[in-house]
Amino acid sequence: MKEFKKDLVVIGGGPGGYTAAFRAADLNRNVTLIEKHSSLGGVCLNVGCIPSKTLLHLAHLIEETESASYAGVVFRKPEIDLNEIRSHKESVVNRLTGGLDQLCRARNIERITGEATFESNTAIKVTSEDGEEMMVTFNDLIIAVGSSPVRIAGIPYEDERVWDSTKALELTKIPESMTIIGGGIIGLEMASIYHALGTKITIVEMADSLILPADDDLKRPLIRKISKQYEKIHLKTKVTKVEPSQDKLVVSVENSEGSMKISSEVVLVVVGRKPNSDLIGIGSTSIATDDKMAIITDDRQRTNVDHVFAIGDVTGNPMLAHRSAHQGKVAAEVACNLPSAFTVMGIPSVTYTSPEIAWVGLTEKELKEQDIAYIKGTFPWQANGRALSSLAAEGISKALFDKESKRLLGAGITGVNAGELISEAVIALEMGAVAEDIALSVHPHPTLSETFAVSAEAAVKSATDTLNK
Repeated sequence: MKEFKKDLVVIGGGPGGYTAAFRAADLNRNVTLIEKHSSLGGVCLNVGCIPSKTLLHLAHLIEETESASYAGVVFRKPEIDLNEIRSHKESVVNRLTGGLDQLCRARNIERITGEATFESNTAIKVTSEDGEEMMVTFNDLIIAVGSSPVRIAGIPYEDERVWDSTKALELTKIPESMTIIGGGIIGLEMASIYHALGTKITIVEMADSLILPADDDLKRPLIRKISKQYEKIHLKTKVTKVEPSQDKLVVSVENSEGSMKISSEVVLVVVGRKPNSDLIGIGSTSIATDDKMAIITDDRQRTNVDHVFAIGDVTGNPMLAHRSAHQGKVAAEVACNLPSAFTVMGIPSVTYTSPEIAWVGLTEKELKEQDIAYIKGTFPWQANGRALSSLAAEGISKALFDKESKRLLGAGITGVNAGELISEAVIALEMGAVAEDIALSVHPHPTLSETFAVSAEAAVKSATDTLNK
């Protein structure tokens, strides 16, 4: 086996991994990037965020053309060409992965394609696709190996009609019916895509609510809408088994009303993700993990092993690409002896359904749990001119402020482009803005962005576009 000594090694080429590699290279380190797949971008770019948002955009287009009939513009029913849709999706992914390859080469980063596993605290073994092995030691190492879908007992995963999110995004066919086990962000985004394409959707969720982390008022417009569109939404319902029949899969469930069976052509299982620490031989090291196998780090992304860092999903929740990327920069900078730390005030979350749901900072649930006194301002989009004129009145903007200092603690937006609009709240949160900072900043009219300003006005009782409760 060949042995090599490297300077800075990054294991994993996803959003966190390639960001860390690029930043370290810019800081004049000799970087080696190890990725088991031939393309960079990880789950997010190849089989997650980017392909799903590409398909969600098409789903939103279909829905928009249907809603235009309310304004007197009627389109004929769209024709779905799965081959063309897949080709478009793949072209988006290929363009982005190709760009990453160019950036990697321009920075003179060494690329190794293979699976990396720890042999000790100071050495990793890399195995290529053809079985060739090499031993690598390093000065610094950044772990960025991501996460994998959680599997649950009683489900025949070997049946080709049982899908995970990766299989769903391959878009091999449009099933007549689909049972989605899991009512979180991924499950609802997949539901949006396939409902728009004509699939009958049933959702089974073990918790008492969909998208559990989000506040109820933010979720209400979406739940009200999909409750009419989907076949059924089962909450507080446990799946006991999934059995194949000749032409359907039969899902057995239990809840307070008793037992029942749900038949559908496809079952999509999206019940969360788990860190991939078990895939890299973590047991051969003294790197500390928590009870869910997430690697424990400090605010500089350092593990308990000297010169070993960890970033992104492998360090636990929230498993979001933008969190990974920012942690990647921190790890690279600390490895280069720069004063850097991951100490953000909030990490935005977005559900790219229709309407979108976005939030950042503390939620109302968290404020109550932590016994923090707060004031709240909300503004319904039914009173916003741009929302009404755009056929997008189903929405709400909310701002939460500390009761004494009036400093922004959290915010949420539901509606069209909520994922874009929440960024104003992110910056306000990071800069320590108080309610008046937002309320007194002149926003363009008519826009959806002004709904956030009005929610701040409502909090300090200076709003004129709504009653000051």
